[in-house]
Amino acid sequence: MRRRTLLAGMTGIAGGLVAAGTPAFAGARRRVLRVRPGDSVQAAVDAVEGPGWTIVVHPGTYREVVRVPAEKSGLTLRGATRDPRDTVIVYDNANGTKKPDGTTYGTAGSATFTSAAPGLTVRDLTLANDWLRADHPDITGTQAVAAYITGDRSAFENVRLLAHQDTLFVDTTALDAFDRQYFHHCYIEGDVDFVFGRATAVFDDCHFHTLQRDVTFTPKGMVFAPSTARANPYGILAVRSRVTSGAEDAAYKLARPWVPSYETTAWPSLVVRDTRIGPGIDPVAPYTNMREAHPWQTMRFREYRNSGPGAVITVPENRPQLTASEAASHTKRTYLGDWCPRA
Repeated sequence: MRRRTLLAGMTGIAGGLVAAGTPAFAGARRRVLRVRPGDSVQAAVDAVEGPGWTIVVHPGTYREVVRVPAEKSGLTLRGATRDPRDTVIVYDNANGTKKPDGTTYGTAGSATFTSAAPGLTVRDLTLANDWLRADHPDITGTQAVAAYITGDRSAFENVRLLAHQDTLFVDTTALDAFDRQYFHHCYIEGDVDFVFGRATAVFDDCHFHTLQRDVTFTPKGMVFAPSTARANPYGILAVRSRVTSGAEDAAYKLARPWVPSYETTAWPSLVVRDTRIGPGIDPVAPYTNMREAHPWQTMRFREYRNSGPGAVITVPENRPQLTASEAASHTKRTYLGDWCPRA
């Protein structure tokens, strides 16, 4: 019940999946659309015609699924205040949740917020999936995504992403696409593989938090699970960030590689650098395997100049480090190329 208690404390509960009112236009020239409690965020997205619109979502909890299609390019979705806790978009589908037709949503389909739009900007709000394992012991597909992002040049600033397993899915529009995503000053929490996917994704000054789990085994989960394409030199980069935990010391791994069955040539890439890693991460063996056929030692997992009790190097072969010259190739600038996000 922790997640629902947290979200219930937000101000201004909105009216549900179907909007009670119509989003208000603030003026055609400004290309701004405002959403208030009782309106629907999805209705505002649907009303957008052409690139470059801004949707301002006023404080409240909007219990709905939001989908931004590829044709809504250059869209900005932001909370009306600078506090991301004031504006919450939340729903509770999981991989194994049944649709009305009897099929299940699957991992990507479980997302509360999905965007395929290039040039997306999201800022100053919370995206959450509050599905709980304890409420659904009959469901084995427990992945429940808060945000599923595929569009190139997607930027997130001051956003909270809350869920348990598979919180944030950083994906690409196609297997041969190297779509770029940038997260700045974001808070992301979860338990199993809660930042995962094949995109080139930069996390700058972000806070990753592992949750306590009522299980007897360890590891209780992993922060990252990249699935980078072999041809892509850049996968997930976390820089100037921090990792904290609500669980006991060494209960979590920093990462494990994900080689999907639909892309067995994947070569997961993860660099964590200049980041403070708390005691919740196992310092002796911070990485593990998802499948024994794809050992983490054969993947592109590297660290550089990390600090904190979870970053202590006791067994050097268990946490490969970049050299200074190698580190120069793993920066925000090299990952994002000709794109300089405003976030």
